[in-house]
Order: sequence, then structure tokens, then C-alpha cells
Amino acid sequence: MPYWRLSSFYFFFFASLGALIPYWGLYLKFIGFDAVEIGQLVSLLLATKIVAPNLWGWIADRAGRCMTVVRLAAFLAMLIFIPVFWVTDFWGMALIMIGFSFFWNASLPQLEATTLKHLRERVERYGRVRMWGSVGFIVLVLAVGPLVDHYSPRVVLPVLLACFAGIWLVSLSIPEAEGAAHSGQDRLSGMTRRPAVIWFLFACFVMQVSHAPFYTFFSIYLQDYAYSKTVIGALWAFGVICEIGVFLIMHRVFGSVSLGAVLAATFMVTALRWVLVALFPSSLSIMVLTQAMHAITFGAYHAAAIQFIHRFFRGTHQHRGQALYSSASFGAGGAVGSVFSGYAWENLGPTATFLIAAGLALAAGVLVMRVIRPACTTAPAAPESVPGP
Repeated sequence: MPYWRLSSFYFFFFASLGALIPYWGLYLKFIGFDAVEIGQLVSLLLATKIVAPNLWGWIADRAGRCMTVVRLAAFLAMLIFIPVFWVTDFWGMALIMIGFSFFWNASLPQLEATTLKHLRERVERYGRVRMWGSVGFIVLVLAVGPLVDHYSPRVVLPVLLACFAGIWLVSLSIPEAEGAAHSGQDRLSGMTRRPAVIWFLFACFVMQVSHAPFYTFFSIYLQDYAYSKTVIGALWAFGVICEIGVFLIMHRVFGSVSLGAVLAATFMVTALRWVLVALFPSSLSIMVLTQAMHAITFGAYHAAAIQFIHRFFRGTHQHRGQALYSSASFGAGGAVGSVFSGYAWENLGPTATFLIAAGLALAAGVLVMRVIRPACTTAPAAPESVPGP
């Protein structure tokens, strides 16, 4: 199993997220975009995730060569990103973000499939490979913050281009992995029509809508309360460190706590997190606490969601189940949420925006407790535990 080559891909891919998530909104604000425009532009990054994983997954399935798709997608993402150095108008920026994210979002799901094929029956080692993605995020978010403080948000552009180049170069070294082709579509359509699956995907959609103000505006929010870019970066990094800790222990949690209970708890903690962010932005200690909650609101939630898909999408349909989960939540939910948060931020203000996000998470949590949690107790257990990203 090419451990270090796979780990390096995760490192560079999530390092690019370490530059994008905390600092891209700051860069867009720096070059003159308002909150509504920032929300719309960030939504484009996520909207392509609705289509790209499924389209490129279908192409990879038919071609039987996941890594060929990954290499092509990584190269085109890097190439299309280059004009961002001189484009500053809204529609030009929108075209660039649609273009590079369509290919950038295509590469990770295929790499995930390749990683699982290389692991074969040693699926419990996935977390040790994926952990390097979190390390990459932490390294970049801590490194870029002081650079932005010292220079300007423009420093994000060469950093991102270097990350995209790293993704492409590492992809050239990763071999293809043998695996069975996907079977017929009848079973897959039957799985997606199950009420528990439909409500689960809807709850995940709402969860990401509630996260959108955080991912889109949290850095701008903290900057408006006089936090330095270095402190902002440290807060982002701390959240991911907590996330890593959860990934390392989730297999033990699932041994003693039911999947449905874990899912329900993550939604309730998410609601509490956004209330605290809304009401106490000037308190550094409370901001540290809310970032520690990232271990539950993303780490435990995502690990539980991966487990849900692993349990309800059996056999060769698991990869498409994961792509469907990614499209419905991080794609559709993130895109809708980014547009919503832009308009809410501009017209209602940050406090109201985060309180609305808290209400959405709470409502989805009630849905999970009443509908999804009982279904989890009757579904057959998954053969292995697969930790989430």
C-alpha cells in the first residue's frame, strides 16, 4: 500500500482548504466584494460539488482508471486557477471559481476510492492515511495567517497555486488500485428510496446550510472584532486539531454509543455552538470553546455520516453512496447556505445569521432523533468501521 504517496495527496489537498476556508473570504473582501457577492462566489465552490463527484465518478467507473481521472482533474484545476492573479471583477472571478472547483472537487472522491481499494480488508488504517490531510490543513492555516498579517490577503493566491501544483505532482506517483466494478443501478435506486436515507440526506443538507456562515464569514467576523490574522489562523487550526483527536477515538465511541445517538448529539452541539458564536464573539475563551466543539460538529458528525452510508449502501454501491452524501450535504447544502448567509449577513447582521443557523441545526437534530435514530437501530451493522475525513 503506497502509504506516503496517498498521505501526501491528502496533505496537499487539505492544505489547499487550509488556505481557502479561513482566508479566501478575506481576500475577496480585500479586493472589494461585499458580503452578498462573497456568499455567492463561495457558493460556486460548493455548487460544483453537487455535480463533479458524481459525473467524474461515473467516468472513472466506466474507464476503470480512478487515478487517471485524478491526475487530469488536478492538472486542469491548477491551470484554470492561474488567471485569478489578475482577475478582480465579479463575473470573471465567478468563471474561474466554477472552472477550477469543478475539477478540484472531482479529484478527492476518486482518491478516496483508490485509497480504500489499496487498503482492502485493512480499512481501519484509513484514519492513519487521512490524518495527514488534517495535518496539511493545520500547517497551512498557521503559516498563512502571519503572512496575511505581514503582507496582505493577496499572499493566499501563490500559496493556493503551490498547493494545487503539489496535488497534481503527487497524483502522478500514485498507482491505480484494482477493484470490482459497480453493479447494476436497480439496487442503488432502491437504496436511495428508503425513507431513512432520504431524511438522512435532507438532515445533512440542513447541517451544511447551518455551517455556511461559519465557513464563509467566520474569519471576517473575527477580523471585525479586532482579532489578528495570526489568532484567526490559530483558532482554525485548533478546531482541526480537536477534529483529529476525535477521528482517532471514534471507533471506540461506536463500540459503546449507538450510531443514531451520535448523530443526534452532533446536531444539538452544533446548535449550541452557533448560539455561542452569535452572542459572545468578543470573548477569546468562548471562541476557543466553540472551536473545540468542531471535534463534535464536524469530526463526530462526519464519522457518523460515513458510518450511516457504509451501513445503508451495501457492497459495491458504497462509493456512490459516499458521493451522494457529499453532493447533498457539502455540495447542495454548502452552496445554498453560502448564498443564504451572504444575504443574511448583509441585511440582518452576523448575530441574527448565526442564530438562524443554530435554529436550523436544532430543527434537523429533532428530525434525526425522531426519524433517523430509530432507523439506525434496525439497519444491519456495517462490516467494518470507516472513519470520516
